[in-house]
Amino acid sequence: MAGLLILGAGGHGKVVSETALLSNNWGEIAFLDDRKGLKEVLGIPVIGGFNDFGSYKNDYQYAFVAIGNNSLRLKWIERLSIRGFFIPTLVHPFSSISKTSNLGEGTIVMAGSVINANSSIGRGCIINTSSSIDHDCVIHDGVHISPGVHIGGTVSIDKCSWVSIGSSVINNITIKNNVVVAAGTVVNKNIPGNTMVAGVPGKIKKQLGVVDNG
Repeated sequence: MAGLLILGAGGHGKVVSETALLSNNWGEIAFLDDRKGLKEVLGIPVIGGFNDFGSYKNDYQYAFVAIGNNSLRLKWIERLSIRGFFIPTLVHPFSSISKTSNLGEGTIVMAGSVINANSSIGRGCIINTSSSIDHDCVIHDGVHISPGVHIGGTVSIDKCSWVSIGSSVINNITIKNNVVVAAGTVVNKNIPGNTMVAGVPGKIKKQLGVVDNG
């Protein structure tokens, strides 16, 4: 069986590793992490830092990026792809995904999550614990849907946006790129890019700096 490298051994990396283990697809799993002196996490060895990935290409054909920062996660996925690593999609067995939906490489779907009919999830997304994405949604690359978020039907969320824990988005909404939806927000209107929105109903609270997603 193939080996899997996980870049990032923090809290997100822990959940990623458990999801990977439950899939039973990997003969061996190891972390890369830049924290000094870190030798193992959850019984899984930490065998080097992020920039050591090239040294392990022969032993680990697959690599998954467990970094919370949306833009940085996409950059590392691209870097690993260029170097010839296969980037898997990880799906927790206790999730529900419609057969008519699709998931991009480097995306993880965590326990208790539901993705309904004809939805498209891009590259390097996090669909976190007990979240739901209803029919005909388009979630673009690098989006983080946090735990307990509920997305109505026919919603579009653009690149590198973050919908924080416990938020809701009603049907037929567009959220543009690099938006932060604060915890517990109810989004009931379209949101322009590079903004933070909060409240019930959600209102734009501030402009954010333009993020380099290249």
